[in-house]
Amino acid sequence: MLLFGILIVFQTLSLPGQFAHMAEESPDLAYLRWPMTAVSVFWVLCIQVVIVSTWKLLTLVKNDRIFSDASLSWVNAIVWAIVAAWGVLVGVFLYFGFRASDPGLPLLLFLMVVGVTVLGLLMVVMRALLRQATTLRTDMQAVI
Repeated sequence: MLLFGILIVFQTLSLPGQFAHMAEESPDLAYLRWPMTAVSVFWVLCIQVVIVSTWKLLTLVKNDRIFSDASLSWVNAIVWAIVAAWGVLVGVFLYFGFRASDPGLPLLLFLMVVGVTVLGLLMVVMRALLRQATTLRTDMQAVI
């Protein structure tokens, strides 16, 4: 809950304030203030979706209901949040990658794209394993 609260503060105060300050300090980059604010707030929203979904999944584990259709919907929420964040990240990578004068930022963004891709693929595998385990558990209960 503390992390979620900190993320809300970032969304509403810190990130918009940071980009407003950046626009004042670097007027040549001021046109990026609102796009960067929107993208950053969106990424924090995706992280919040993952946190809430993980919390709900942990509650299902605690109640011994993890192998149910309810858990699949929370895992799907995590997967879609990662896919949405990845899509925006690829857009940012393409935008800055073709406009950068030095390779540092494009390489960092590429590394982030690869990392989020790996995370997304891992979640797809975990979703498939959960689906298979849920099916096996349901079949076992039908036999007994």
